[in-house]
Amino acid sequence: MTVQTESTNVQFKPGDIIFKEGDPGNLMYIVKKGEVELYISNQLVETVGKDGFFGEMALIDSQGRSAKAMAKTEVELSPLTEKQFIFMVQQTPFFSLRVLRTMVQRIRAMDRFIKP
Repeated sequence: MTVQTESTNVQFKPGDIIFKEGDPGNLMYIVKKGEVELYISNQLVETVGKDGFFGEMALIDSQGRSAKAMAKTEVELSPLTEKQFIFMVQQTPFFSLRVLRTMVQRIRAMDRFIKP
């Protein structure tokens, strides 16, 4: 996913916490380099790599973070504000579709996780 933002990319070292469950969410992140692990209740649920994204739910519903995000490797992230997210949704239909497809994949994965 290629997105040009006004924001400066941010970097994290392995083991750094990017955000925790319940934290307020005013940014989503696009992974430019490295891998980020997502945990729910300290259970690893997904590893997001280059060109993947995470943190979109908090921008969509203005609720606290639903997961903990931790750098697995050295990572470089491109933050996206709500204003930038809305612009991308309005101007780039493929971006919207990609976000929706990823969210559906994550919901289906969680569904399989909780069902025996």
